[in-house]
Amino acid sequence: MALSFIDFFQKGRTFRPKKKFEPGTLKYSLHKHAQASLNSGINLRHAVQLPPGEDLNDWVAVHVVDFFNRINLIYGTVCDYCVEETCPTMCGGPKFEYLWADGHRYKKPTPLPAPHYISLLMDWVEMQINNEYLFPVKVDTPFPKNFLPMCKKILTRLFRVFVHVYIHHFDRLVAIGAEAHVNTCYKHFYYFVIECDLVSPKELEPLREMTARICKDVSVYDKHHQPSSPVTRLAAVR
Repeated sequence: MALSFIDFFQKGRTFRPKKKFEPGTLKYSLHKHAQASLNSGINLRHAVQLPPGEDLNDWVAVHVVDFFNRINLIYGTVCDYCVEETCPTMCGGPKFEYLWADGHRYKKPTPLPAPHYISLLMDWVEMQINNEYLFPVKVDTPFPKNFLPMCKKILTRLFRVFVHVYIHHFDRLVAIGAEAHVNTCYKHFYYFVIECDLVSPKELEPLREMTARICKDVSVYDKHHQPSSPVTRLAAVR
């Protein structure tokens, strides 16, 4: 029997501790529903669709946490190879460079080595999903008005980890036999953010060719794509 994504990576190291849902809660039930759909071999385009009668915010919250955990696992497999000497900038190939800004320590977009950028990124995401005002734990607590905009920022930043890992550490994924598992996780992520309109086509551009190959669908770009400049610098979304 083929191993699931989580089964494949469960013995590996994680870059950050996993975030878990409390059993018996609505989000735990949605999390299990999403996992069951994914593991059943259902078409991923169908798996990301909001279940009938469920709230979009709850559905997005569950997926944001799940993607944080999975991307955390993926980066954990390459982080020993992602060091300042080999990755002095946070980039996705020669055309895309990512700058970090958080409004606090880094008030202006700042170039950073990839491991430092990703460490700050994961710390920031973890802080958001642990914020019970932004990600309510109790069923009777409403989501704030800025919930979906913040999730767009979170998923946009997490996508950049995919970009760096695929473009700069793909050989490591192949060496440990993780390519197919990571591809499945990426397709799930891609179909979800497209279904819910959570990451802009401009941000998805660095993996456009790979997406066309493994997802066989880049129609989202056809309407919005414009050729990028020789070097596109994308600041962290504030």
